[in-house]
Amino acid sequence: MRLNRRSVNAGLVATIAAPMLSRAARAADTLKIGMVLPLSGPAAAIGGYALAGAKIALERVNKSGGVLGKQLELVTEDDQTTNPGAVLAFSKLASQPDIIAFLGPVRSTQTHAIANDILKAAKPYCFGGTDPALTKLGNPWMVRFRPNDSYSARVIASYGVETLGKKNWALVHSTDAFGASGNNLLAAAIGKLGGKVATDQGYPNQSQDFTPVVLAIKSSGADIMGSYFTYENDQAIFARQAKQLGLTIPWVGSPTTVAAATLKLAGPAMWGTYAIADYATDSSPEAKEFAKLYAAVSSAPPDLQSAWPYDAIGVLAAGIKSAGSTDPEKVRDAMLAIKGYKGAEGEYNFDKFGDGLHGYNIVRNDKGTIVFDKHLEFTD
Repeated sequence: MRLNRRSVNAGLVATIAAPMLSRAARAADTLKIGMVLPLSGPAAAIGGYALAGAKIALERVNKSGGVLGKQLELVTEDDQTTNPGAVLAFSKLASQPDIIAFLGPVRSTQTHAIANDILKAAKPYCFGGTDPALTKLGNPWMVRFRPNDSYSARVIASYGVETLGKKNWALVHSTDAFGASGNNLLAAAIGKLGGKVATDQGYPNQSQDFTPVVLAIKSSGADIMGSYFTYENDQAIFARQAKQLGLTIPWVGSPTTVAAATLKLAGPAMWGTYAIADYATDSSPEAKEFAKLYAAVSSAPPDLQSAWPYDAIGVLAAGIKSAGSTDPEKVRDAMLAIKGYKGAEGEYNFDKFGDGLHGYNIVRNDKGTIVFDKHLEFTD
């Protein structure tokens, strides 16, 4: 399988809903990985980015000889950007006994929805949702490939208070599991640094009018804003309306703030904002290498949506090789034993809960160019 810009971009638009190879044509000498991702619904664009990152990793592993003498193969199912869709998609994959591991959706709320089915499937489940509770559910099969929000909240608060010198915060967040959890952690982190929350504005996903939220922030006296937006289209709508209504305070957002889909939809409305980012092109040689590989197959900028599946397949392949087996428990144990794996998102050192990354990058949107500032890592 050789990737080029035309094939991937075409796939992002029209053909990614189909499995990479038809089930009937799959050879017996492949190791199959199931992948749940949005191929329809409001998050369909990020499904394309995620699949592109996974395909790059797949090609890289397979060109180097594969794993245990076999090639890796993806089997995809559409989660339709909904929790019921995620449950159905995962059940379809879990019913196939030749699938040895899974890549789950990036949304925390969807992984919560399928958590019991993951436990029943009893195979490694690689995911990108950042709700800290997900790896504390007592489910040994969950392995996370993004830093969780206990770190994101601390970095947002630290940068706003200690670097930008702002202490009077406006908080904006989705009311789902991701947004509520991140917002609560952020409020606590701000308080520990001597700041205060002037206003706390929650909103339902897929909102179209953020005018009341923006006006509440403007009248609150806040001198800085922190946010946890679940969906890129919501963040873009909020950003445009905030700009139209003259909201000009500094803004430090969660990774959605610099996601490729947000940048495309919001354009100049996001210029000048700050964000925490698990993936930043200039943060490491490995991140730069991934950016080069991604640029060869897509006109979209690389971001977390493509970087974490790329890393997940790399670590999964390393785990299988180390285990010398596809036995689920041996592979899981080998993955959690990995230390110092340098991926696009950062250096993976897995703890007993399945969290591999323990810090975030700070970046700035300089007229559409994402500029890396610094990385903050935590040991506790």
